[in-house]
Amino acid sequence: MQLIKAIVRPDKVDDVKDALTGLHVSGMTVSEVRGHGKQKGHTAIYRGKEYQVTLLPKMQIETVVPDEIVDAVVEAIIGAARTGEIGDGRVFVTPVTRSYKIRTGETE
Repeated sequence: MQLIKAIVRPDKVDDVKDALTGLHVSGMTVSEVRGHGKQKGHTAIYRGKEYQVTLLPKMQIETVVPDEIVDAVVEAIIGAARTGEIGDGRVFVTPVTRSYKIRTGETE
């Protein structure tokens, strides 16, 4: 099993969710996060005063999938989230050695 963590633009979450549903990925966790990469933020104006926004709003999507479909899931996420502009996000893949169901105590 592999944990796939994707940081994407907020407006791309539904596209990524639909792409994962098309691959029969049943479970995922979506969280609001803030951060920056090469963008380094931007300048904004509030009540006539200029200020620097350094941490931009992003969405983090996490799912655990079998090893056999990791590449297909990563390709689906990248295809759904890509705009071609700076700030599209990142995908991280991490091995999962064990998983426990809290209700039953089963391991996978």
